[in-house]
Formats: sequence, C-alpha cells, structure tokens
Amino acid sequence: MNTTGKIITAVAAGAAVGAILGILFAPDKGTETRRKISEKGHQLADGVKEKFQAGKRKFNDLKEEITEAVKSKVEEYA
Repeated sequence: MNTTGKIITAVAAGAAVGAILGILFAPDKGTETRRKISEKGHQLADGVKEKFQAGKRKFNDLKEEITEAVKSKVEEYA
C-alpha cells in the first residue's frame, strides 16, 4: 500500500474511533447508543468492503496488464 493509501486509511480509522467515542460519551439512552454504534459499525464495514473491492479490481487490472505484456514478449521472441 502506498503512503497516500496509508494516510487515508489512518484518517478513516481515526474518524471512526472518534465517532464511536462521541456516541459513547453522549447522554443518550442505552438503546439509542447501541443503535448508533451498530449503524457506525455497518458504515465502517461497508467502507472496508468498498476498499477491498477497489483493491481487488486494481489487482485484477494489474494482472491483466502483466499477462498482456508477457504474451507480447513471448510473441515477439517466438
């Protein structure tokens, strides 16, 4: 992972932790607090899934590029 990706991941994690701490210290009923934590957890999980899918697409694109480059070189020398 490059530096920019690490920074974005750290900022997102920090924001999630800050949001959860804000919810925990807010003067709400327990049921409301649990609901808010659940919602934030789902949002965080969705964000992780999106990042994973983006990484997977990037990997597959790179794999295709490498495959095409190898095929090209093999044909060149064949």
